[in-house]
Amino acid sequence: MKTRKRTVMVWVLCLVVVLAAAGCSTTYYAAMEKLGKEKRHLLNDSVQDVKDSQTEAKEEFTDALTQIQTLYHFDGRELETAYKKIKSRYDDCQSRAQQIETRIDRVKTVADDLFSEWETEIHDIQDPQLQAASRRSRTDTLARYQKMETAMDQSARAMAPVLAKLNDMVLFLKHNLNARAVGALGKEALSIETDVDALIRDMNRAIAEADQFIAHL
Repeated sequence: MKTRKRTVMVWVLCLVVVLAAAGCSTTYYAAMEKLGKEKRHLLNDSVQDVKDSQTEAKEEFTDALTQIQTLYHFDGRELETAYKKIKSRYDDCQSRAQQIETRIDRVKTVADDLFSEWETEIHDIQDPQLQAASRRSRTDTLARYQKMETAMDQSARAMAPVLAKLNDMVLFLKHNLNARAVGALGKEALSIETDVDALIRDMNRAIAEADQFIAHL
């Protein structure tokens, strides 16, 4: 019996994923409600996903910077190994950036749907005091959300210049693996270090805002 219930649950979850991918939002939300997840739960989960991705991104961008810094301690054939590591770290950072953008889009979609539904349902509340209290709660939650969304967008935008510089360095090293070429990258390495430090500050700010919003929600 337990096996059967587990199988049914798996099929329901698969259906939910398919509906979400197909953009059938109304049917998707209805299916999730049957699983006990309202829009506020979905928003909470989506914000947590972005937060998790940003936490991973901090480590990956820091690791990429570390690999660039160690590049100056290699020579000869070791440069090829160092280059491959930098290329791998760049690929990780690029994939993570795309994941973060996708997850932020998901947060915005669910948030828009949640606040729209909330506004509509406020009008269905007959008691004036309860209606006023719900409206105040919505206004406060929306303000907190908008603050978090701004921080998320800022951290996402900050990834673009870092990725561009990492890509430049990867492409340059691909065709110029020698000590002289590595030495010529000194200024670029310092510039990337500055950008990574700024990016991590933005991500820390976004993560903190996400924590505060989740705690409020």
